[in-house]
Amino acid sequence: MIRTVRAKATEFKIHAPNAKKVSIGGTFNNWDIKANPARKDSQGKWVAKLNLKPGRYEYKFFIDGSWVNDNSCSGCVTNAFGTQNCIREIK
Repeated sequence: MIRTVRAKATEFKIHAPNAKKVSIGGTFNNWDIKANPARKDSQGKWVAKLNLKPGRYEYKFFIDGSWVNDNSCSGCVTNAFGTQNCIREIK
């Protein structure tokens, strides 16, 4: 019997009330900042909703032209640019 691995609804959130444009880039979208724009709620929190299969992903937010780490991520790894990428594990 073949088991299909299902993608799970996953939310990425960041509080940036003064931001004009926020998106998320990572290993799940080949770091494409246009692929997953976030939407702002009334409290200034930006949310990007993605469907991700189980695995370990690296990501960052792209806020008004700058890469920003997620303060609430569970861990970080050093990237090729000498900065840090956030980690999200989907089980």
